[in-house]
Amino acid sequence: MICRSSGAFSGLAYSNATRIGQPEGKTSPEELLAGSHGVCFAMVVTGALGRAGGKTTATTVTCTVTADKGDAGINVVKSELHVTAEGLTGIDAAAFDALVKDAKMKCPISKALNPSIEITVATSVK
Repeated sequence: MICRSSGAFSGLAYSNATRIGQPEGKTSPEELLAGSHGVCFAMVVTGALGRAGGKTTATTVTCTVTADKGDAGINVVKSELHVTAEGLTGIDAAAFDALVKDAKMKCPISKALNPSIEITVATSVK
């Protein structure tokens, strides 16, 4: 498979200030990494959920990437994934939790980040 730019990020505004808490409508590589990880993980989870016979009315994945700044520069150290299932049917909450935790290392972005950074996964069912 060859991946090429779709142009979706053409003209995307970014700045160094976004890394230190002054985004002013701009993004940062760390924010883009969180978005990429969250979307990829969501795709893996929803696929696994369907194969397990489960359904939701909505599945939300939130990804928070943590970076530290030290003498060597900025280093991404953690990616926290939180998956919320609303209206879960076909499997129970415990099975959903196990399915999400199993998906952790099936996500291509998780695989790329591991073992360089800590990846945590949490679930909730509403």
